[in-house]
Amino acid sequence: QAQLVESGGGLVQAGGSLRLSCAASGPTFWSYDMVWFRQAPGKEREFVGAFSWSSTRPVYADSVKGRFTISRDNAKNTVYLQMKSLKPEDTAVYYCGAVKGSWSAITSGYDCWGQGTQVTVSS
Repeated sequence: QAQLVESGGGLVQAGGSLRLSCAASGPTFWSYDMVWFRQAPGKEREFVGAFSWSSTRPVYADSVKGRFTISRDNAKNTVYLQMKSLKPEDTAVYYCGAVKGSWSAITSGYDCWGQGTQVTVSS
């Protein structure tokens, strides 16, 4: 089972950019669907995007489409979330998740989650 560690969060002004990383342990990272979710204070965890192991094209939530880009480097066991044109409403703790089966936009069914990394966007 994979273990995940996120990094790269921080404080950024609106309009700025950040790149989050999610490093996975385990030899079969390449066979996991990887996702990013986020959770703002007082809100439920929401889907941001996913990158299936069997696909070359990630999928995004409408709220981040065109601004966020997910990529994965199987040689480095790492998935990235490049965020640009950040808005105050992007402020949240960002989590990566991994599933051996198919990803979904709900939080149940994932094999593991990272500890989360805080992203704060100031106006």
